[in-house]
Amino acid sequence: MKRVGLFIPCYVDQLYPQVGVAVLELLKRFDVVAEFPAAQTCCGQPMANTGCDNEAQPLAEKFLQVFQDYDHVVCPSGSCVAMVRHHYDAYLSGRPGFDQLKAKTFEVCEYLTDVLKIETVHGKFPHRVGLHQSCHGLRELGLASSSEMVTQSFSKVQNLLQGLTGIELVELSRTDECCGFGGTFAVNEEAVSCMMGNDRIRDHLDAGAEVLTGVDMSCLMHLEGLIRRQKKNLRVMHVAEILIAGERAGR
Repeated sequence: MKRVGLFIPCYVDQLYPQVGVAVLELLKRFDVVAEFPAAQTCCGQPMANTGCDNEAQPLAEKFLQVFQDYDHVVCPSGSCVAMVRHHYDAYLSGRPGFDQLKAKTFEVCEYLTDVLKIETVHGKFPHRVGLHQSCHGLRELGLASSSEMVTQSFSKVQNLLQGLTGIELVELSRTDECCGFGGTFAVNEEAVSCMMGNDRIRDHLDAGAEVLTGVDMSCLMHLEGLIRRQKKNLRVMHVAEILIAGERAGR
């Protein structure tokens, strides 16, 4: 049996632990026994994005130390996985086991479709759902096709959701526009960030969404904050929460 390490981003661990539990249950649903190594820390993405490379370096080294012996590493965050696969080279290039670590680290939906070859998650979720395509998952992990590219349209996350009975994926006017979070961008450029977030929320509401979902809880956290402050009638759920809720309802 493959050894799978569950990497839970720091903001999920501290603010949305139910997402980590949902991922663990979802993997178990497909007979994957995942381990949560308690020694794991932040991947270092916030520091790297702010230019604090000296602070990001030891976190990258810690990630390699904690996860290098697992066969696969699974994470409910496209941006954290993109950090490992596309931005750790600056800190770990040439280190023993690093190239293997990059190749075996997956976002959870990517793991289901590309590694486990899951085409359908059976269950029931009778709601109108808007799918937010986060920038890292879209353009760095290739979880879906980008609207600016002339290529065959696809979405790995949408394919998984479509297997749920009763779900209706609403059609957005701008399918892959940034929500405006961008980590420290939301702090340094608060006004622009909020305007971008409100644009995304309005698009989902105009399409008739009851639930807004995505693969990055950081993006969803930003949008949920705006929704709560303005008392909008829109629920926010990580895609793993929807998939496991649908699976429970379908039993």
